[in-house]
Parts: sequence; structure tokens; C-alpha cells
Amino acid sequence: MLKRILFNFQLALEGVFANKLRAFLTALGIIFGVAAVIAMLAIGTGARQSIMDQMKLIGSNNIVIKSVVLDEDDQQQGSGGQNQNSGSSAPWSKGLSLKDVTALKEVIPGIDEVSPEIELKTTIIQSGKLEKGRVIGTMNSFFDLNSLKLESGNFFHDRHMEGGRPVCVIGKGIQTKFFNLQDPVGQKIKCGNNWLTIIGVLEKRIASKESLENLGIRDYNSDIYVPISTALLRFKNRAHFGKKDLKRGDDDEVDADEANYHQLDRVVMQVSDSKELQASADLLARVLKRRHGNIIDYEIEIPELLLQQQQKTQDTFNWVLAVIAGISLLVGGIGIMNIMLASVLERIKEIGIRRSLGATRIDIIYQFLFEAIFISLVGGFIGVILGVSAAHFISAKAEIPTIVSNWSILLSFGVAASVGLVFGLFPAQKAAIQDPIKALRSD
Repeated sequence: MLKRILFNFQLALEGVFANKLRAFLTALGIIFGVAAVIAMLAIGTGARQSIMDQMKLIGSNNIVIKSVVLDEDDQQQGSGGQNQNSGSSAPWSKGLSLKDVTALKEVIPGIDEVSPEIELKTTIIQSGKLEKGRVIGTMNSFFDLNSLKLESGNFFHDRHMEGGRPVCVIGKGIQTKFFNLQDPVGQKIKCGNNWLTIIGVLEKRIASKESLENLGIRDYNSDIYVPISTALLRFKNRAHFGKKDLKRGDDDEVDADEANYHQLDRVVMQVSDSKELQASADLLARVLKRRHGNIIDYEIEIPELLLQQQQKTQDTFNWVLAVIAGISLLVGGIGIMNIMLASVLERIKEIGIRRSLGATRIDIIYQFLFEAIFISLVGGFIGVILGVSAAHFISAKAEIPTIVSNWSILLSFGVAASVGLVFGLFPAQKAAIQDPIKALRSD
């Protein structure tokens, strides 16, 4: 039995190589169909991996509050203009502050961790090198919420969080720039007018520039982190009322940095139950609005929900690509069936001769079925090469992340073989049912 199958397979190969051009044209539909499947799966897998990477960057179950600096007109609109025609004073907001954080923790249930952040631009000096950079005032919860780990040293101790201790934790990029990959723990670095003792170095966080921009987050490798009390006492506390606050609405006399009246630039709150994210955000918005005198000088975002919506959109796009790729394979299968039917009509006399020499119907079916499957597999092999090349080209030129996985290649081969089997079966059966006497009489 095995010898008969191998003999039929040999005849199938002879039939294919006897008409190489026709076989290649027949395989074109499979080639482009398989290439489309490979490219589609690569784009879909790359997009999903990109979203998962972004999820890791933002953490889970987080609500982000960002401060917004409003001018006088915006504050009037934000308060509904209730004081414009009255004799009372203009609307006023103290801005986002640590008191807001305390109030929110008391009012909103299910809050696991809170990370207030202050972002300060400064100059960084060490060993004669000077660079512009950022100092981030925060707490240890910041590192937990952002999944940042230490490469060496320690995070802040409780004693560091009080009294404005001059200590800091630096990102890996700061170590590379100023310490030439040496261990900087215990050494000092100057930020603005303050000398800080380095107590820890973060592990390098690998993230694409596109991901950082899409999520609106900083490059953690390039910042210096200090206790929030240190940022407020040694650098700048914007909550202190001064002369600039009397001119807050005067754009001509106060620049953008001086006009920022928020003590905090950002607050991240982690909710214990993901189902309560939206409800917690709504309650948080109402509490802040009341505390800020009905002035909405903040933005509230739920990055996880935004990414989930982005993932749904991407999944829909992937389904569209899958349908297009499926249509391409269907067209390729129909092409194989048409060519094989034409081949049967051309080779009726050959079929008659084989039948007269003792070939059975199953032998004829095997011969033509093997031809269809061989054409499909060759087309699938070329299609895989073309699809992988297309995925790399798309990633390089269009800057779209693509990942070609082994299972997508195996799936493509399986689909190609299935197409050859399904669409080659009908022509093979049609060849097998030919009457050998009539076949021998045909020209």
C-alpha cells in the first residue's frame, strides 16, 4: 500500500514539474494568502504585546490625577461664572495638594496605595559635568506602583521622609551619565543648590519612546527621586502664598512656571478592586471639585480602561485583517480547484491509460490530490518567507511593532495544506470517476 501511495506521489510531482508555470500561477493565491495571515498575526501579536508592556508601565487598578494650570478666564468658566456679577471675590483654587491626598484617602474606600509626585526642573552637577534634568519628589509607594526595582542600595527609610533629608534615589540613566557605570551609592550629587547623598540606584526600565509618549509618562531612567518632604523644604513648595499668587491671572507678569500654583503635579491612587475603578474615579472627581471651589483645575484618567479600549479597537482591526487574509486564502483555494479541474480535462487520456493498466479510482484520487497539496505547501512555504519579510518591513518602515511567532508559521502551513486538501478533493474525485473506455477514446 505504501509503495502505491509513493508511486502516486511521484506521478503527482511529475505532473507539477511538467507544467511549472501553471503550477506557480496556481500557487500565487496561496502565497499571498499565507503571507497575509503571517503579517496579520505578526501585527496583532505585536500590538497585543505592546499593550501588555504599557500595562506593566502604568501598573494595574490605578487612577491618575494630573494638575492643570488655569488662567483667570478658565477659572471663571470652571466655576460656572457664579461670582462674575456678584460683589464677592473671584473664584479661587489652592490647587492639588497633600491635603487633597489626605482627604481622598479618608473619603474613598478601597484605596491600597497613594503616590503624590512633584516634578521640578533643575540642573544636575557631578564631577564637573552639568546637565539639565528633573527631580521628582515622591514616596516609596511611587516605586511600588510603577514596578520599579533597585539595582543597588535602598529605598527611602521612614526617617528620610521627615525633615527634608538630603538623600535621593537615581535612575540608571543618571548613573550612566555621571558615574561612568560605577556604583554611586554613598556618593553625592548636586541638584540645583542642594547636595544630595545617593542611597539607591534603580534597575534600568526598558520602554519605547512611543509607549512613554502614548501613556504620558516620563523616562524613569533619567530622573532623580527625593522624599516629598525634601522636595517641599529644600527645593520648592508652590503651596506657599507669595507675591506671585497675587498676580496669578496676569500672564504678562508671571511666566508659565511661576503661574503653577499646584503643590503636587500628579497623584496616583491604586484601587483594590478593578470593578470599582470608574466609581472611585467619579467619587474622587466630586470630592476634588468641592475642595477646589468648583474649579476643575485637574484631570482624572484611568489608564487601564483607556488601554482596554485600545485593545478592543486593536482586536477589531485584527479581525478585519483576518477576514481579508481568509478571503485571500479562499481565492487561492478556488484558483487551485479551477486549475486542477482544467488539468483533469486536459489529461483524460492519461487517466484512461492508467485505469486500463490497473490503476484504481483511489490511485487517481491520490495522484491529483497530491498535486493540489504539493502546490499548496510550496505556495505556503513561499508565503511564509514573504509574510515574515513583510512583517519586518512593516516594523521597520511604518514603526508598527510586529512579532512573528512559531505557532503562526505552523498555522499557516496547516491552513495551506488544508486548502490543498479541501479544494483538490473535488477535481481528484472528478478525475477518478472518468470512464476508462471513454477516456481512451478522447483526443
